[in-house]
Amino acid sequence: MNGIKIGFALCGSFCTFKSAVAQMVELIAEGAEVTPIMSQNAYSTATRFGQPHEYNDLIESLCGKKIIHTITDAEPIGPKKMFDVLLIEPCTGNTLAKLAAGITDTSVTMAAKSHLRNAKPVVIAVSTNDALGNSAKNIGHLLNYKNIYFVPMKQDDSDKKPRSIVADFSYTVPTILSALDGKQIQPILL
Repeated sequence: MNGIKIGFALCGSFCTFKSAVAQMVELIAEGAEVTPIMSQNAYSTATRFGQPHEYNDLIESLCGKKIIHTITDAEPIGPKKMFDVLLIEPCTGNTLAKLAAGITDTSVTMAAKSHLRNAKPVVIAVSTNDALGNSAKNIGHLLNYKNIYFVPMKQDDSDKKPRSIVADFSYTVPTILSALDGKQIQPILL
């Protein structure tokens, strides 16, 4: 990972932020240069999992960079060729739908669109309660897109939330390395 430039985008699956930040720490420890990106909701929403400034301050401190959180600030990612890989972790069902439909109305979807123009990999770590429901079709569409790769995923609570899927974030680094070689890590479903 030494010297690899990673755009690390977080969407509003707030219950997974702690795990996502742990992966951010691991990427930095392995020598990656990480630039944080957050959707406006992820950047500004207070939840039972914490106040926005708590995670924002921590993330900016870890990365040594300001968080990209507006469409305007995300647009130059492609033209400036800022990253080798873009990681969306966690990626909500809302963002999956927008990516599958080509909708660019958040900093994260703009980051993906802008980055993909350079034919470089986008790695998606799904975290949504409807992955085996309405979001299934969007995951299916994205699996067929060039330069889109998925962190292996599994049901997180099949009894209480039978349609919910969460990526196994421990596969983040191997998925990124595989994506940089143009390959989807297998198996995708754990």
